[in-house]
Amino acid sequence: MKIFSRIFAVLLTCFLTFSCSSVSPWERGILAKPEMAWEPDPLLGQLQEHVYFSKEGSAGGYGAGGGGCGCN
Repeated sequence: MKIFSRIFAVLLTCFLTFSCSSVSPWERGILAKPEMAWEPDPLLGQLQEHVYFSKEGSAGGYGAGGGGCGCN
């Protein structure tokens, strides 16, 4: 069992070490495209969350205070 855990620890360390890499300057343009963002339009996303949670009657914890009526 000690051998298995030691081999697992070594393999895990190797995988975590080799998975780290820096982004080249010519690859940064691809990653900076709007399609790569989690939320393409952050303002529209916040508005949609505010409307959803005001209709739902629960707060999402994203900075929009108030109750279920939609008032702040």
